[in-house]
Amino acid sequence: MTPQKERDTMAPDRTQLVHIAQRWLDALRRTLRSGDADMYEAVFVPDAWWRDLLAFTGDLRSLHTSAGIGPLIAVAAALDVTDLELDARVAPVLLPGGTSSPVIQLLFDFTTRLGRVQAVARLTACGSEWKATALFTALDALRGHEPAIGRRRPHGAPAIGKRVTEHWAAQRARESEFHDAEPEVVVIGAGHSGLGLAAHLGSLGVRTLVVERNAHVGDNWRRRYDSLVLHDPVWANHLPFLPFPPNWPVFTPKDKMGDWLELYARALELNVWTGSEIVGSAYDAAEARWEVRLERDGQPRTVRPRHVVLATGLSGTEPLVPEFAGTGDFRGELLHSGEYSTDPARAGRSVVVVGTGNSGHDIAQDLYNSGAHVTLVQRGPTYVVGGTTVLEVMLEPAYGEDSPPTEISDLVGASFPRFDASLQAGLRAGVALMAERDREILDGLTARGFRHNLGDDDMGAMNLFLTRNGGYYIDVGASQLIANGEIGVVAGAVESFTRDGVQLSDGTHVPAETVVLATGFRGILDTVRRVLGDQVAAKCGPVWGLDDEGEIRSVWRRSGHDGFWISGGNLTMARVYNKYLALQIKADLEQIELPSVP
Repeated sequence: MTPQKERDTMAPDRTQLVHIAQRWLDALRRTLRSGDADMYEAVFVPDAWWRDLLAFTGDLRSLHTSAGIGPLIAVAAALDVTDLELDARVAPVLLPGGTSSPVIQLLFDFTTRLGRVQAVARLTACGSEWKATALFTALDALRGHEPAIGRRRPHGAPAIGKRVTEHWAAQRARESEFHDAEPEVVVIGAGHSGLGLAAHLGSLGVRTLVVERNAHVGDNWRRRYDSLVLHDPVWANHLPFLPFPPNWPVFTPKDKMGDWLELYARALELNVWTGSEIVGSAYDAAEARWEVRLERDGQPRTVRPRHVVLATGLSGTEPLVPEFAGTGDFRGELLHSGEYSTDPARAGRSVVVVGTGNSGHDIAQDLYNSGAHVTLVQRGPTYVVGGTTVLEVMLEPAYGEDSPPTEISDLVGASFPRFDASLQAGLRAGVALMAERDREILDGLTARGFRHNLGDDDMGAMNLFLTRNGGYYIDVGASQLIANGEIGVVAGAVESFTRDGVQLSDGTHVPAETVVLATGFRGILDTVRRVLGDQVAAKCGPVWGLDDEGEIRSVWRRSGHDGFWISGGNLTMARVYNKYLALQIKADLEQIELPSVP
């Protein structure tokens, strides 16, 4: 081995990092332009992953080893890959973790016949060479249809030397009513996901209408219980194109969130029809067009978009209310968590909350703040982690006060295939570290009989969110109240109701004047069925959970029904993936064929 090659396999300095990264990029260029799957070993380790968002697969895919990645290399030959260059914003870095097996991370971009692609690679030394353990590619913009942002933003000033008969405000008012042209896309729901998608579509010049049944944007937040705050920190929750101001609270209170969404819709000039509901729809496959019938403030209106997107929340809007014996005998107040709001009249009451996920804990804390005597009924173990602990251990390096720009953190965060063994090992280590930092409060919960775990396969809250959309609590105060005995907890399943409480499966009777069922929602396909009909729902595949590649099923990707899409997720995921949903819709409208692989 030459001295230069020996230095390359040790921990490289900054100059060597760039040299190694550039040499690997040259090898990747040759491989992709050749389209020869047999060149896999020139750039990848045997156990490598390639995660792709649209650029080479036309879908959200994670492919593994030469068997999965070989077809992508073959597809690349027809895409005319050129101009591979290191990202000027971020130099190649040596990732933390010691120098015995150093890993270099580099960000780069390139172009294909479809447009601009952003990419991330992680390299490890293989003898005298450096090869990728992971490659991430994401279509950033379609050629000839780049978003109207930055240097492509609208001019705004009146045309010089021409008579102006309609100024900006009047033009916007006319456009938002869609009297002159049909919307190309109807988005159902003006929450963070629907508005963020509309912002992306608007930047691509897609005529988009957002339909919201509430009287004002943000009312779905304002109407919830008083103590509600977001469980993720502000840096992870920015909306596309308009970040929160620097004096924003770390954990956003619900009314501020509602107000921000309303401001966001106004500032980005999104076309939102409030007080509007869909009363009927039909899809014409021959015309590839929907007919959507609405009631807007009691008045009928019909629009004919090419695409419809449901963005009402991945949990759906149909409450899951288990059937219990004796509910007709119960003399108190019985309601689902979706109906719950703060009521000072509950002060002094005995209240039972069934369920110990985020909603159950939040509602129990709100009831305690209102002066009620609260008991949580825990049906099974719950993963509990401190909100501040998550921030400091897992999020702060990417989404913190001194973290890289959000767009860089989003790109790097998306670059990890979810079934990559190294990612899963790192996640387990992080979950274990957080449990140690939370040891005092977790031991306090145990002493009160509250059952907790580290999540499925010891991988914590995010894995539970992706697979079950529940089963965890990110603590913003309720855990200490439980540990202190201020909020009671009993273990077991509700067997039946009595006149003055609930009977558990072990025979325990828990007195209650109010019972809140924090038992979740039926799922988004039930919402699809209610809003768009059985025929649409029947064509959709399973929604949420992970497919056999580790990708989320049917969300931000084709649903199974032509012209119908689903968007959702927390603010971080919606910000990242709505961009790729918008690109798919734009490609369809412009009749641009995206690539595909088996």
